[in-house]
Amino acid sequence: MAQYILRRFISMIVTLWLIITVTFFLMHAVPGSPFDKEGRNSNPTAVQNMMEFYNLDKPLSVQYVIYLKSLLTLDLGPSIGHFPDSVNSMIERGFPVSFKLGMVSILFAIVTGIALGTVAALRQNRMIDYFAMIFAVIGIAVPNFIVATLLIKYVAVEWKLLPVATWGSWKHVILPALALSTGPLAIIARLTRANMVEVLTADYIEMARAKGLSPATIVIKHALRNAVLPVITLLGALVANVLTGSFVIEKIFAIPGMGKYFVDGINNRDYAVIMGTTVFYSALLIFMMFLVDIAYGLIDPRIKLHRKEG
Repeated sequence: MAQYILRRFISMIVTLWLIITVTFFLMHAVPGSPFDKEGRNSNPTAVQNMMEFYNLDKPLSVQYVIYLKSLLTLDLGPSIGHFPDSVNSMIERGFPVSFKLGMVSILFAIVTGIALGTVAALRQNRMIDYFAMIFAVIGIAVPNFIVATLLIKYVAVEWKLLPVATWGSWKHVILPALALSTGPLAIIARLTRANMVEVLTADYIEMARAKGLSPATIVIKHALRNAVLPVITLLGALVANVLTGSFVIEKIFAIPGMGKYFVDGINNRDYAVIMGTTVFYSALLIFMMFLVDIAYGLIDPRIKLHRKEG
C-alpha cells in the first residue's frame, strides 16, 4: 500500500506539472495582453509599470520560473482584473460556493442514477426500463446549459416554483444542481443498469437464490456491490465534468462561485486568475482520482494495491 501511494503521489506531481506547463505557454501564446482593452492602454507609462508589476515585461521563460517558485509557496499571485484582490482570496470566496453546488449535484446524480439503473435492471424490458434508458439518452445528449435554460424558463419564470438566480437559501441550489446532475445521472443510470443485468445472471446470484435469501438481500448485499464497481471508476471523470461544467451553470444562474471569476478572467485575459483556477482545479481533480483508485481497491478485495511481482 505504501509503495502504491508513493508511486501515485509522484505521478500526481508530474501530471500537475505538465498541466501547469502546457496551460502557461498556451495562455501566453494567445495574441494580445491584459492591457489591450479599452481604458487600460491610455497611459503608456502606467501600462509599462503594470507590466513590470506583474512580471509581464520579462522573457517568457523567466516568467515561467517565477510562477513555479510562487506555486511552491502556494501563492497564486495578484489578479489583474480584480486588483488588489489576490487569486488566493478569490478562491477562498468562490470555491465553497462551487463545492457546495458540485457536491449536491454529484450526490444527487449518484443516488438517483444507481437507484434508477437498478430498478430498470430488475424490470428489464418493461415500461420503467424503457423510460430509464430514454431518459439516459436524453441526459447524455442534451448539454447542461440547455437544461438550465429550460429549467429557468418553465420552473422559475412560468411556474414560479423556485428562484431564478443568485445564491442564498437551499431553494437557490435546486435548479443549478438539477442542471448539473442530468448528464452524470444519465451515465450512472445506464452503466448501473447494464452491469446489474449481467450480475443478476451470475452463478453466485443463482446460488444466493437457491439458499432462500430474500430478493432485497440478494440485490443490495450481493448484486449491487459488484454492479457499482465500474461506476466508482468513473467518479473521478464525473466529478471533473460537474466541477468544470459548473463554470457555465454558475454564470447562467449568477452564482458567486469560481465560474464567475474564471469566465471574467478569460474575458479580461487575467493570466493569474486563469492559471490559478486551472492549477487549483487540476490539483483537486487529480487528488480525487487518487481517492477513487484507493476506494476501488478497498471495495473490491480482488484488487491489490501493490506492485505485481514477476
